[in-house]
Amino acid sequence: MAPSLLDLLLPQRCVACGLPGAQVCDSCVGALPRLGGPRCERCCAPTAWPVRRCRECGGRRLAFARARSAVAYDESVRRLVQAWKERGLRRLSSAAAAVTAEALEHGGEPLVFVPPDPERGRRRGHHAAEALARELGLHWDVAVLDILGRRSGGARQRGLTLAERRANVRGAFWASSSPPLVLLVDDVYTTGATANAAASALRRAGARRVEVVTFARAVRGYTVTTKA
Repeated sequence: MAPSLLDLLLPQRCVACGLPGAQVCDSCVGALPRLGGPRCERCCAPTAWPVRRCRECGGRRLAFARARSAVAYDESVRRLVQAWKERGLRRLSSAAAAVTAEALEHGGEPLVFVPPDPERGRRRGHHAAEALARELGLHWDVAVLDILGRRSGGARQRGLTLAERRANVRGAFWASSSPPLVLLVDDVYTTGATANAAASALRRAGARRVEVVTFARAVRGYTVTTKA
């Protein structure tokens, strides 16, 4: 494919390795740290052996049935996600969705994305979770529902402790209605606080089962695989 005028005027570099070319090159996509090995059935945290609940989610009342993620949130993924969210590199959505769709099975449920804080959403002009959900909807041939709302205000989750994260998003989401089974989509699972608060709103609106899918997951120790 011939380069566009924009590509000629503003040549792109891979956000992960910095080499000229695509926004994220094929080599870096192949090298993304896929989550592998035994994991917690409920929250996808890597474990020494398969468990139904791990130390991260044990003892917590979670509104979602399970969470799944495609890659570990290491430094290369952090750079990709930061560029995707902060610099508006929207083509990264298709790369993230392709990796996620390849790694995770889908049972046909409609997708719902975690909405942004309204003020930050207006400032950025785009939203990574929505873009990921819409790309996944194309991969899986399912509907993407815009049924979750988010109230303005509250600090950014980044840098907050677990208790502060939970308090910061408590009551932040609302939904007027929800199908019985939904798949909640976000870009990164860090502590599960945002996913849990959004899933709670969907449950209050009529969802009987909410599962969570994210592109990346923050982990403390993990087994990864790279694409051959």
